[in-house]
Amino acid sequence: MKEQQTMREFFSRMIQEKTAEELERTIADATRMMSYFRCAMLEVETKFRVLNEQFSLLHERNPIESIKTRIKSFDSIRGKLQRNNLPFSLDVIEEKINDIAGVRVICAFVDDIYVLADCIARQDDITVLKVKDYIKNPKENGYRSLHLILEIPIFLSEEKRKMKVEVQLRTIAMESWANLEHRMRYKKNLSEEKLAKTADMLMQCATLSSALDEKMQAVRDIVEEKDGCQI
Repeated sequence: MKEQQTMREFFSRMIQEKTAEELERTIADATRMMSYFRCAMLEVETKFRVLNEQFSLLHERNPIESIKTRIKSFDSIRGKLQRNNLPFSLDVIEEKINDIAGVRVICAFVDDIYVLADCIARQDDITVLKVKDYIKNPKENGYRSLHLILEIPIFLSEEKRKMKVEVQLRTIAMESWANLEHRMRYKKNLSEEKLAKTADMLMQCATLSSALDEKMQAVRDIVEEKDGCQI
């Protein structure tokens, strides 16, 4: 109910030229579209949970530490449309915005990220539309993560629809750094000097985070080579 009210207020501001009937129809269409994205997000989340369970049975350990999901708000969607000079319409949103549905998979080790990404890519109902590897090629600010844009079918009562879901795969260290960087980035009223200093310190933290991942991966490789249980 709260989500419906928020959506009604949003569309009332955005498309004031519509009649009351047209506005209600747009809200209904938007609600339906977002439910499709939510269904696709749940499908992808389930696939990762199944993989995690399978690895637990085969290798007596779980590659996934946690899974987080989110649906982008319409305010965030509007901001992205504006930044990309795209018109505000539901068709454009569904076609052009790839990260409305998001699944974040947190792993203990870097190798697990690539194993899981490969497993997902090989599933015959999944199409990988785009890959951005910010682990091998970090962003300028130090951000690291593996991003996948997946297309997955959802089966409705009378049709099958293909929907897009963004997947971010990170280690625990990458997730911790990204969360802290996100908080610092939105601090207000910082001088140029402080902004430069915090950016430099965050980059140092990113370097340390990367070194930690490498060390932990090396430790695991030694242990699993000894035990003969590498995946």
